[in-house]
Amino acid sequence: MTDNVASQRIADTLRTAILDGSFPPGERIRQEDVAAKSGASRIPVREALRVLHSEGLVTLVANSGAWVTRRSLSECAELYQIRERLEPLLLRASMPHLDAAALACLGHLAAEMEGTDGDVDAFLRADREFHLGSYAAAAGTETWQIIARMWNSTQHYRREFTRLSMGRPSRGLPGALPGDSGADGMAVTHLEHRLLLDCVGRGDADDAERVLVTHIRRTRLELARHPEIFG
Repeated sequence: MTDNVASQRIADTLRTAILDGSFPPGERIRQEDVAAKSGASRIPVREALRVLHSEGLVTLVANSGAWVTRRSLSECAELYQIRERLEPLLLRASMPHLDAAALACLGHLAAEMEGTDGDVDAFLRADREFHLGSYAAAAGTETWQIIARMWNSTQHYRREFTRLSMGRPSRGLPGALPGDSGADGMAVTHLEHRLLLDCVGRGDADDAERVLVTHIRRTRLELARHPEIFG
């Protein structure tokens, strides 16, 4: 196996583990451990970590090592504010080029999210595919690359928001947090997805932008109410 193939395989494995929460923010990724588990040398491991750094999933510190990217409350709030401004533009650019098959896929994903029944990971997978799928016709643009990186580096915090919305305890905390909205919180989320799908289906970019801004802002404001998540 060539180093290029090995580095891609290692990057794929680590990316999946970070996005599904197996590696939490701030956890160190030791090259020697990854190399031993993957049966590869450190050369492809270093290249894999560079790839994940470019994607916003890993933070590299010179002469020190690699850590899963961690955000402070203020950093996360800033990223969400940027998303509130850029994602509507990305959606507007993508919408005219989404065909019937793409719209059908978005509808299927909206239904899938509604049927996750408290399964945080299943919801997050469908939610990510839904939103990035709505931007897919503008993939590869500068805006798309910026947003994809922000989605990666805020994945953990979307997980915590989803747990709050489902009335589930945040990981590392003793129980459900004050103000948890449970089923009501998810009902609002599902409604926003359906409204967004309706706007996209009608080709109404103005309405789609308004719904998307509200959708993103609601997450930012709820996370700001729970600074313990960033401790």
